[in-house]
Amino acid sequence: EATPIQEHSIPIALKGQDLLGLAQTGTGKTAAFAIPILQHFIKAAREEVKSTSPKKIRSLVIAPTRELADQINEDIRTLGVGINFASLTLYGGVNKKPQDKALAKGTDIVVACPGRLLDHLTARTVSLSNVEILVLDEADTMCDMGFFPDVRKILKYLPHQKQTLFFAATMPQEIRDLSADLLDHPKFVQMDRIAPAKTVSHAIYP
Repeated sequence: EATPIQEHSIPIALKGQDLLGLAQTGTGKTAAFAIPILQHFIKAAREEVKSTSPKKIRSLVIAPTRELADQINEDIRTLGVGINFASLTLYGGVNKKPQDKALAKGTDIVVACPGRLLDHLTARTVSLSNVEILVLDEADTMCDMGFFPDVRKILKYLPHQKQTLFFAATMPQEIRDLSADLLDHPKFVQMDRIAPAKTVSHAIYP
């Protein structure tokens, strides 16, 4: 059963339109963008001639933390069982060389944190020239963590013609400015809930 953000976002994303979605953590945003991405691969696979050359990055998901990046990648792989695609994560705090090797083999989807992705772009170990779908998840958290300068640098490496799905929980001015620069006639989806979803528990460890 689809959650509200999924019910409203997935039909828009499947049409190839840009989307600005406002919803709290725990409301099912990952499936809201992962299902259209995977459906895009299914459709493309029917139309393409099989190739032996390395896969090219066709979908990029930018997330603020390594934990979220791993979670998104795991969810995409779970949802995509039986679909022919490859995905990997890129984030700091770990050795960069295994990531270089994985990128050299080719992948369809990259889930990345801004800092490490920018490192790879600077080192030319990754190319974003074939990206067809861009997702910015938890954009307000990236704003709070000071990632927006890196995000704006990353955007320069992306093709102008692409679909962009932009998700945040709140809309401070920096988010409004970035979405205005990034999105092309987007559809707007906002969930009424202003508190975290019931699936999210909170705890403090002094």
